[in-house]
Amino acid sequence: MMKDLNISVKHLTRVEGHGNIEVDIKNGEILKCQLDIVEAPRFFEAMVRGKSYFEVPHITSRICGICSIGHTFASIQAVEDAFDFKPDETTMLLRKLLLHGETLQSHTLHIYFLAAPDFLKAPSVFPLLNTHPDVVKRALRMKWLANYICDKIGGRTVHPISTRPGGFTKYPTKESLLDLKEKLTKGIEDLNETVKLFKTLKMPEFERKTEFISLKSVNEYPFYDGDLLSSEGYSVSKKEYRKVTNEFIVKHSTAKHCKAKLDSIMVGALARVNNNFNLLNKEAKAAATELNFKPICYNPFMNNIAQLIEIVHAHYDSIRLIDLLLDCDLSTPSYDITPKAGEGVGAVEVPRGILYHNYIFDEKGKLVKANCIIPTNQNLENIDLDMKALVPKILDKSKEEITLLLEMLVRAYDPCISCSTHLLNVSFK
Repeated sequence: MMKDLNISVKHLTRVEGHGNIEVDIKNGEILKCQLDIVEAPRFFEAMVRGKSYFEVPHITSRICGICSIGHTFASIQAVEDAFDFKPDETTMLLRKLLLHGETLQSHTLHIYFLAAPDFLKAPSVFPLLNTHPDVVKRALRMKWLANYICDKIGGRTVHPISTRPGGFTKYPTKESLLDLKEKLTKGIEDLNETVKLFKTLKMPEFERKTEFISLKSVNEYPFYDGDLLSSEGYSVSKKEYRKVTNEFIVKHSTAKHCKAKLDSIMVGALARVNNNFNLLNKEAKAAATELNFKPICYNPFMNNIAQLIEIVHAHYDSIRLIDLLLDCDLSTPSYDITPKAGEGVGAVEVPRGILYHNYIFDEKGKLVKANCIIPTNQNLENIDLDMKALVPKILDKSKEEITLLLEMLVRAYDPCISCSTHLLNVSFK
């Protein structure tokens, strides 16, 4: 059993942004065990002050190149909430389909290109081109299909241009929707092969009880809207989001940490699947059974598996949404909206968890104040506490093995570090 250990990973690879893993153990006592976030603040909340409600979603989509669609919708939702506007059914169906495209984009990127190399004993995806060429080709096909959804519905792969407060500036044609449905149907084979592959990969065994926060819905698996649900048995409206975020500052991070009822919270695929398992479609539930996933699961490494379950759900649900859209009138886009003074909150499930945008507007529809809370900063305290709980259990392993397990733990959360740094003032001593 190791009594002295020093690990310093600068910077962690296969994540978005810059974060350092720091562990210092002396005489069996953990002096330091944390994920340092060293990114500079982004200032987007200041950047949008004074901007028109029409401009804000296009600006805030640039917070992230991976979750740009989610940021767009959280922004639009906050605008519409402030102006008491309710979008029509066609708009909602298109938004949910476009959001599925982003979920498929990001989850496929993570499980195949960022997480899978660890389980296939490779330092990155590039050696897999030689050892597992069929796996890489399948991953590329699935990523392309997800991009294709975003192109056809949002106007381009990232930073959508057809979405706006009130609706869409352009509808897809029914011919393009039929083409998309055909490609999704054909893609089911790759989906099934992905489940078969991940069934063979063994996730590290580790559990720590935590509080899972996700959107809540009655009729469907919630990605776009809903109240906020805790695995601790309570729920609040999205306007009360501060009750389940409670941001606070730690010295080793330029991103704030969060907690709710317990010491930390976890958001993202694992939280959603745990909280809303009964709302998954039958195909996703079948995949969960095949992958040996049972809620409620407290193993953070299983977030990889939860993401795959959501891939299956989003893939089949995209086909369902297309069938509904084919019965809609797609001739004339609608986006009439009247600005007024007010405050609105948007809450959307992006791949890494709930994303909040909170805006205050003046009577001309100019933004007065903004607050954005990103999923990764909601997960940071949970990551630190997971690391502190994991390290004592693996001190019988080599330093290299411990380092890899800690890297895999952080990667399992699929952190988007750059997006999480919205803190303006921090002093390091």
